[in-house]
Amino acid sequence: MKKVLVLGGNGFICRNLVKTLVQGEDEVYSFDLHIPEKKIPKVHYLEGDFFDDYVLKNVVQGMDIVYHGICTLNPGNSNDKYMQGYTRDLVQTVKLCDLLRENNARMIFLSSGGTVYGKQPEMPIKETVLPRPINHYGNLKLCSENMIRVFNVQNDTDFRIVRISNPYGPGQDYQKGVGFIDAALKRGLAGEKVQVYGDGSVVRDYIYIEDVCNVLAHMGMDPGKHDIINLGSGRGASMQEILSIVKGFIPNLQVEYLPGRSVDVPEIYLDNHRLMKLYPSKLTTLEDGIKKYYEYLKEL
Repeated sequence: MKKVLVLGGNGFICRNLVKTLVQGEDEVYSFDLHIPEKKIPKVHYLEGDFFDDYVLKNVVQGMDIVYHGICTLNPGNSNDKYMQGYTRDLVQTVKLCDLLRENNARMIFLSSGGTVYGKQPEMPIKETVLPRPINHYGNLKLCSENMIRVFNVQNDTDFRIVRISNPYGPGQDYQKGVGFIDAALKRGLAGEKVQVYGDGSVVRDYIYIEDVCNVLAHMGMDPGKHDIINLGSGRGASMQEILSIVKGFIPNLQVEYLPGRSVDVPEIYLDNHRLMKLYPSKLTTLEDGIKKYYEYLKEL
């Protein structure tokens, strides 16, 4: 039995990850600023400030595997709050890596599969291409990745970087700045207009949250050493395609088109061949994933 810690356990990805991890045999710990009102059975909840050095040192002590999912920036606010990301998030991630090096613990760093790469001439994007982020959120993630790789080279640590594309599903909240499928379904069910920035041609790589968490759990236990892995579906879908699928469930869906945003890369989807060599199960198709999420939301 191992002790597994999820940093940022109240967030969309990490709360779902905790639910997945607790189904196994290991002791699962969820750390965030506050203990949630709705607790997941068998999970050990820890409360505190990630940016408090004393708290962080005590939280990671004795842990075998640590998932790092804390970030104070998102793609929408990063061009305004970038200094906070570089002076707090990046610095504290360095401190985290140093503590985990001392404890000989494995880390899985939740990076970004879209913003890290930026504008690329060829799709799908392989892990080996030169990243070219166009916003500070992507650059913050890339800076953290580079620092993590140096630890692996200099100290032979087992720190793994997982570049996650665009997850969607139960627990997401598009009002926090990301989640087009979430927004389309929730606003559609509420009879509200779905806002689209640009003409709807922006292409992203959408992956169902259950798949994300199953892969992350597998990555934590896999005995091999994997520096960087794309965690995506391997295909791209435009906003117009998403709207078309959603209209199959909500025929009266209303759409409002707004001016495009400079932070949005026109097209990004990831090559997942490296992932599929390591992960033994099939991924949920986009159509099936949207249907599952629609049926989940209808029952709320």
